[in-house]
Amino acid sequence: MACAARRVGLLLPLFAAFVAASARNSLIANKGVTYDSRSLIVNGKRELLFSGSIHYPRSTPDMWPRLIASAKKGGINLIQTYVFWNGHEPIQGQYNFEGRYDLVKFIKLIQKENLYVTLRIGPFIQAEWNHGGFPYWLREVKNITFRTNNPAFKHHMERFVKKIVNMMKEEKLFASQGGPIILAQIENEYNMVQAAFKEDGKKYIQWTSDLALSLGIGVPWMMCKQQDAPGPIINACNGRNCGDTWKGPNHPTKPLLWAENWSAQYRVFGDPPSQRSAEDLAFSVARFFSKNGTLANYYMYHGGTNFGRTGSAFVTARYYDEAPLDEYGLQKEPKWGHLKDLHRALKLSRKPLLWGSYSFRKLGKNVEARVYDLPSDKVCAAFLTNKKADRDVTVSFRGTKYFLPRHSISILPDCKTVVFNTQRINAQHNSRTFIPFMERKKNKRWEMYQDHIPRYHEDGIVRSPEPLELMSTTKDTTDYLWYTTRFNVQQEDLPWRKDIRPVLQIASLGHGVHAFVNGKYLGHAHGSKIEKSFVFQKSMKLKSGTNHITILAMTVGFPDSGPYLERRVAGIHSVIVQGLNTGTLDLTANGWGHQVGLVGEKLRIYTNDGVSRVQWTKPESNIPITWYKRYFDAPPGNDPVIVDMSTMAKGFVWVNGEGIGRYWVSYLSPLGTPTQTVYHIPRSFLKQTKNLLVVLEESGGNPDGIQILTVRRDDICTYVSEYHPGVIKHWSRKDGQLRSVAEDVKPESHLECPDNKVIKSVIFASFGNPSGVCGNYTIGSCHAPQTRHVVEKACLGNASCVLPVEGEAYGADANCSETTATLAVQVFCGQK
Repeated sequence: MACAARRVGLLLPLFAAFVAASARNSLIANKGVTYDSRSLIVNGKRELLFSGSIHYPRSTPDMWPRLIASAKKGGINLIQTYVFWNGHEPIQGQYNFEGRYDLVKFIKLIQKENLYVTLRIGPFIQAEWNHGGFPYWLREVKNITFRTNNPAFKHHMERFVKKIVNMMKEEKLFASQGGPIILAQIENEYNMVQAAFKEDGKKYIQWTSDLALSLGIGVPWMMCKQQDAPGPIINACNGRNCGDTWKGPNHPTKPLLWAENWSAQYRVFGDPPSQRSAEDLAFSVARFFSKNGTLANYYMYHGGTNFGRTGSAFVTARYYDEAPLDEYGLQKEPKWGHLKDLHRALKLSRKPLLWGSYSFRKLGKNVEARVYDLPSDKVCAAFLTNKKADRDVTVSFRGTKYFLPRHSISILPDCKTVVFNTQRINAQHNSRTFIPFMERKKNKRWEMYQDHIPRYHEDGIVRSPEPLELMSTTKDTTDYLWYTTRFNVQQEDLPWRKDIRPVLQIASLGHGVHAFVNGKYLGHAHGSKIEKSFVFQKSMKLKSGTNHITILAMTVGFPDSGPYLERRVAGIHSVIVQGLNTGTLDLTANGWGHQVGLVGEKLRIYTNDGVSRVQWTKPESNIPITWYKRYFDAPPGNDPVIVDMSTMAKGFVWVNGEGIGRYWVSYLSPLGTPTQTVYHIPRSFLKQTKNLLVVLEESGGNPDGIQILTVRRDDICTYVSEYHPGVIKHWSRKDGQLRSVAEDVKPESHLECPDNKVIKSVIFASFGNPSGVCGNYTIGSCHAPQTRHVVEKACLGNASCVLPVEGEAYGADANCSETTATLAVQVFCGQK
């Protein structure tokens, strides 16, 4: 540690000189990206950067333009993405940059919208992505240890990083070449594992820094969660509240960058719903910028879908559905709109934030003002913060009284006028509706194929004295590995009482097992994301003579984090029969046969070419390890399409050969409900008619209950109080001065339909003291009866409408003591 500290100390003067020289050169050349303690400097200009993570493989190329445009409309000016090594090089030396993995196309679409890019090359990414982004073949490199001062790992990491950097250079995508990439990342959250590698960890992080700087990309590099990021590498924060929990940069010349502000939480099977309110998310961002932050990234802005087998251990196919853009790319309100208003308020404060002098003033206990003043330009911005979680306050600032709701920040871009408060939402709300698609009866006819259950003596079985380790045997080509053995018992070995049976006990390190005895299904068990052994235990019926035990063991994605990732193991490690008259029988070293994957997988019966390779029969329900197939027509229109798997248990879904993802409906959350039941089918996966739907069911379900649905967010709402701050769109800067359209700006309610639709009906309208949430509002005791008439007159038939939020407009009773002066409206949007 002392040696490392001395080395960094010696580097600091050189580093400071490097940064200063780089900044001067940037201002002269007006090309490329440098930084100082205040911000990144892009082509000679300081920038406030509102960033959103969108991962190209978690959506489809036809979705990318809309996702990027929606982010831009929401005030995002920087898109962040990881680079997915195992997607780009699934087989050593064989590269894939097509379809969902067309990285260059994705970046050029971002450039087309005049947005910037942060490229997180890694190549370790974690990201709840299978194996943390490492391809399986990397595990089999001789003498390799991941993410440390290991020659084999460094060789392959350097080769891939250079491959990506050279590709970006060839396409002129770095800002130094006129492209959109203004920031790159090497490694990822290394501080989380560095201690495990001791001195080799320190050497490795210095090596990664040297590698990155040697590549000459002309833009800065960052490392997130790496407090000792060497030299000019910027250390960035990850977390929910980096404005308060982060120590800050490790050198005074580095800016404050927030690489991951978690907009919700990813979910694993067995998790209850995860939420993060728009108010709390906005507070965290406003707090960060109020404390000299200049780049904050929402992780995720659009989460999307873990298609196929891309999710890591136990992670659901749906990823960060609570982000501002939901899994399908639809705007989730009010989160999307509230953050859009926040970005507008911060942009109005841009000049004092980037060039002004900073001051701090306490306004009371847990109440404060942070001010950025630029007297030369006569501009000033203030952030009034109430950190109290349970109490509203009124404060005095520069001679004026301001009301601050609990746990909120008010932004005053002119140090006078509140244009945004993190706790007060002016943005509209919406609710998501799933609509069943009425299919023709002939398309709903299922057929089934029951996969073969192997036995020890069959051809093609790989035998060994003990059960083989699962990951190294399947090589990540499938979730499944069959284990089978046989053993003899005599009649006198068996319990003579009919109510007593021997018990099969299986210990496995992941992630689930299905057990068969003499070809009959015995049951299943599973572990959890916590990598510990679990035990299957169930009574069974044995016969005198030879008995066969067959076990289907599986992973549900490879682990994605922690040190020594290459050493993780899975699969069966102990099999015992208890309850025989002769005592316990340990079958672990009995001799085992193995078969990788299922017959249906090998024959690719989920594809249009492979579906005829097996004999399909009349379907039955609740049959283990069974494939089901049918066809369906694509629902008309452009609404996202989903398949509802509520009546199934666990397995996998394909549409026209494309993997929609793993489902696990039978794994219930603590609330007693499945973590995920509906699965996204991108429109680009579909034909107009006769789409092949294939389901692999492991433990038994009823395919007749599977439905094709579409999803919309056509029910939009508003819930705004007369006491809210003015609507941000009224304000602009001109000649350095903050100006408003009207002298006395009052709050307004804005409703806007998506996708060129119009308001077809008013479902709810009340001014006074309504309560509830979008989709479930209730009239209060101070309801103004004219509200519906006023709303219908202003909104019906229009794509958008603006409604006043004041009692006089609706004939409200000003003497009603319980009024909150709140307008609540819900409308339905439809086609013109």
